[in-house]
Amino acid sequence: MLIAAAVCPCPPLLVPEVAAGAAPELDGLRAECFEVIRALAAARPERLIVLGPADRAGRGPHAQGAAGSFRGFGVEVDVRLAAPVAGESGCEDVADGGSSRSLPTSLAVGAWLLEHAGWDPAVPVEGLGVGEPLAAERCIQVGRELAGRAERVALLVMGDGTACRTLKAPGYLDERAAAFDAEVARSLAAADTGALAALDEELAYELKAAGRAPLQVLAGAGEGVRLKGELRYDEAPYGVGYFVASWSS
Repeated sequence: MLIAAAVCPCPPLLVPEVAAGAAPELDGLRAECFEVIRALAAARPERLIVLGPADRAGRGPHAQGAAGSFRGFGVEVDVRLAAPVAGESGCEDVADGGSSRSLPTSLAVGAWLLEHAGWDPAVPVEGLGVGEPLAAERCIQVGRELAGRAERVALLVMGDGTACRTLKAPGYLDERAAAFDAEVARSLAAADTGALAALDEELAYELKAAGRAPLQVLAGAGEGVRLKGELRYDEAPYGVGYFVASWSS
């Protein structure tokens, strides 16, 4: 059963070495991410599952200890998805895959956040890369499966909002973006799984909202569970919607 969840954005700029001189601009965002991860730890889960958007190569399960890197962004920073625990093999029942693959960027950012938030590696951790095209019904089904993996499951959901909030945004300005992000923010604040499940897939794609599918996996995992939501960050630096939220019992 899902007993806690945290939502964080997944831009590589969260890693100070990647952001370089712009790193201080996101200090507040990093701090909020660390706080919601510490709240996950305080919930004492039996298993943490980190999920985020992934391209085809990164989709599916990534076992504890899987490696990732930010070398593609010009910095020599490597990460691992916590330390491997004997006998833990990942999310094989959700999708095929192996721990030898490199973490997708979203999960690499999640691994970096876990390390710097002081996550206890004794708590089993798994990763799941979610394809952007994954249909809402399948996302919800996957969420239900993840929630059933242990009596006390926690999720760290990595994903951004729209990328069309300003003229200089990666997707240019789209007047629909602010309303889409506002609904996501409201849903996270209220721990409203029904509203997350109802997010418009086509509109999310048009607005380049990379977190749509992971958020709908969260919706499936949280079905029927009464959790309290807290929205800690809702801004659009660089024209991209970033949210930090915590769900707890």
